[in-house]
Amino acid sequence: MPGPASYYAPSGGHPPQTDLLTGRAVFTEAYVVIPRGVMQDIVTSVLPFWDRTRAWILSRPLSGFSETFSQMIVEVAPGGGSDRPEPDPEAEGVLFVVEGEVTVTVGGAAHRMEPGGWAFLPPGSGWSVRAAGKVPARFHWVRKRYERVEGIAVPGPIFSNDRDVAPAAMPGTEGRWATTRFIDPDDVAHDMHVNIVTLEPGAVIPFAETHIMEHGLYVLEGKAVYRLNQDWVEVEAGDYMWLRAFCPQACYAGGPGRFRYLLYKDVNRLPRLGGVLGR
Repeated sequence: MPGPASYYAPSGGHPPQTDLLTGRAVFTEAYVVIPRGVMQDIVTSVLPFWDRTRAWILSRPLSGFSETFSQMIVEVAPGGGSDRPEPDPEAEGVLFVVEGEVTVTVGGAAHRMEPGGWAFLPPGSGWSVRAAGKVPARFHWVRKRYERVEGIAVPGPIFSNDRDVAPAAMPGTEGRWATTRFIDPDDVAHDMHVNIVTLEPGAVIPFAETHIMEHGLYVLEGKAVYRLNQDWVEVEAGDYMWLRAFCPQACYAGGPGRFRYLLYKDVNRLPRLGGVLGR
């Protein structure tokens, strides 16, 4: 199952006054849908210690909702970037490039990342990033406070690419539902996974998954109908879904092409007791 030649990336802009107000954005007690049409210039943020950069912040810890992560799409003009992008020494990160090229430097080593490029950056790694090409670079940046465990070493940096990782088919699906995993799912040193899920046209997630993991889902390619809690929601390339723990979820891939999404989930840790921070 080859990787795609391109991924959907927002480019901003602003709708004209003649457009209808009707949209597909939804915020409920169990899930959020942010359609690609929402990702306009007016909702971008600039970030401290970044130059020639703006970001669409799609999710952030929110009491009573999703509490483990934030996710944003970062757009960096040629030559822009940051020499100190992560201000939190306990934050780990995953980058996934959807357009353009960046150079990520960590531990004195420079890594050129093209579309499909994936990077895990451990807490306190002191990484930096610069747009490397002649066009703007756009990439996802998923951040989470790393949960340390006594006797388990913090994992080191990892660099990979979608095209270099063979998707693992879900049992009994004849390869129609598969997951591209960039790290070993049994490695308990990692407390979050950012994978790519692929569904061929007409394929389904045939039951309502209901589980402890929170999710951020960004549609890279195709379209589908997603069951979120009690609702059926149509989604397409460029849409983002944010699911709290235990939100029931299932989907049908609509075709005519395959449906692919970037998926965040928190894993491999006992639930904290006594509040968000377990204190």
